[in-house]
Amino acid sequence: MPDSRNSLYDQDFYAWATEQAALLRAGKVADADIAHIAEEIESMGRTERRELVSRLTVLLLHLLKWQFQPTHRGPSWRLSIADARDDLTDHLADNPSLKSQLDASITSAYRRAHRQASVETGYPENRFPESCPWTFSQFMAEDFWPQSETE
Repeated sequence: MPDSRNSLYDQDFYAWATEQAALLRAGKVADADIAHIAEEIESMGRTERRELVSRLTVLLLHLLKWQFQPTHRGPSWRLSIADARDDLTDHLADNPSLKSQLDASITSAYRRAHRQASVETGYPENRFPESCPWTFSQFMAEDFWPQSETE
């Protein structure tokens, strides 16, 4: 039969979290639900990595559309790209160890951005580069605005 901590964890996460925080602050580690606390901490780390991929996807999608739909460019697109760069900068400042995950995250994000760009522009997927054509440093630079083939 599960103990009351597991039951509380399953039935009322907020109450469980509050209880666990109080136990840890009081130094009552032996009474804490260590297994679930560890699981939640690991989950938080995965959430931060997913957030990195999501923010990268947004930026890469906007840059692809900027490059491949030059007639649609406008101040709102420029602002969206600048905001996406700021969001990424802030996220990495809050989670500097995620920098070690950049290559894999860019690969994952570009795969998503590539597909979304095709759907949003109506262009076939093969119109866009198969892999990310820019380095992280390039696409994060404030003065980087990819040019279309006709520019």
